[in-house]
Amino acid sequence: GLSQYSSDPRTEWDLSTYSTREQVLEAMRNLRYKGGNTFTGLALTHVLEQNLKPDAGARLEAEKLVILLTDGKSQDDANLAAQTLKNLGIEIFAIGVKNADEAELRQVASEPLELTVYNVLDFPLLASLVSKLTWVLCTRIKERSHKETAGSTVKDTPPNTGPQLSPTDLKISAVTSKSMHLAWSPPLRPPKKYRVVYYPSKGGTPKEVVLEGAESSVQLSNLTSHTEYLVSVIPVYDTAAGDGLRGVTSTLPLSSPRSLRVSELSHNSLRLSWKAAQGATHYLVLCSAAPDGAED
Repeated sequence: GLSQYSSDPRTEWDLSTYSTREQVLEAMRNLRYKGGNTFTGLALTHVLEQNLKPDAGARLEAEKLVILLTDGKSQDDANLAAQTLKNLGIEIFAIGVKNADEAELRQVASEPLELTVYNVLDFPLLASLVSKLTWVLCTRIKERSHKETAGSTVKDTPPNTGPQLSPTDLKISAVTSKSMHLAWSPPLRPPKKYRVVYYPSKGGTPKEVVLEGAESSVQLSNLTSHTEYLVSVIPVYDTAAGDGLRGVTSTLPLSSPRSLRVSELSHNSLRLSWKAAQGATHYLVLCSAAPDGAED
């Protein structure tokens, strides 16, 4: 579903209006931009009261996600309206463009903020968020769907999330150019297994590690240097599933040689020396004559 807002929110279409991807894309192509003021609190209240109702297509059992896209600071109390949604279990993702107030975005969005708050300098740069945001949203929905499906098959299993079935306190440490270490606090009821899923935020093939339920840490290796990775730790039970932990971090760039020195100069030779780059197995040395006017 989609709503636009200024001083008066307007529903463009409800959750139940279209049933195919092509219909949604066509509706998006025909969308007219609504200019005006920035009453974000009023818009969030509109979404709750109008767009997330069963007669607008909102299913009671489905995960409720709201993506707020704004290019300015709200002229009313967005935080109070956002807190009302979050208290009802609705997750809010906040995306700012141009003149958006990042402090306000962080107030409005749900935790963890490193996965729910985004800010870009101009509208064309929104394209750079698509892959990461898609991954985060789909992961959240899959986790919820898996939990609902598993929980509904066994009546004597309470649909309990939180400390009973879900791990907490994900810590990412010992990050290098090609590895990182994940650790977490296990739930009160140990799972049968953990699925650890990770891949670059800008797109790539997801990789997965499966651990026994007694484990609470894992070392991820053979990663790409200087790359932002999204990670999920998902507990798996025989008859139920807990919420997964999610995190994001970047591997370090490859280390560089330092302190380049030139010595033993002659008419046709020179010697170079440097401090070694950690982990390097070879060096490629390039040289060329300085252009006219530049220092030799």
